Amino acid sequence: QVQLVESGGGLVQPGGSLSLSCAASGRTFATMGWFRQAPGKVREFVAASSRYGGNTYYADSVKGRFTISRDNAKNTVYLRMNSLKPEDTAVYYCAASPGPVDTHPREYNYWGQGTQVTVSS
Repeated sequence: QVQLVESGGGLVQPGGSLSLSCAASGRTFATMGWFRQAPGKVREFVAASSRYGGNTYYADSVKGRFTISRDNAKNTVYLRMNSLKPEDTAVYYCAASPGPVDTHPREYNYWGQGTQVTVSS
């Protein structure tokens, strides 16, 4: 059975940093990524990475501030978030796909339960 388990969310002040992790079990994936959903908004793409990190992609809103990485030995994907802004507040979801890196949620077959990130003073 495939499971994606996220951890690392929390409350942080604007300008601060936070790291998320997502451990996959049951199989490995060509692509792992992160999406987020704020209250009243649709789920949006944040970042994704191919298995060996040769192909990474970021939403324009997080480019230069967030970094996605993978540890294949641990079957885990990470999201390091720096210079956080209040508009980054959302539930962050880990997602996994057997296909290539893509920004569309429909291309991802497996999802984590979500972890809350709140950026507020």
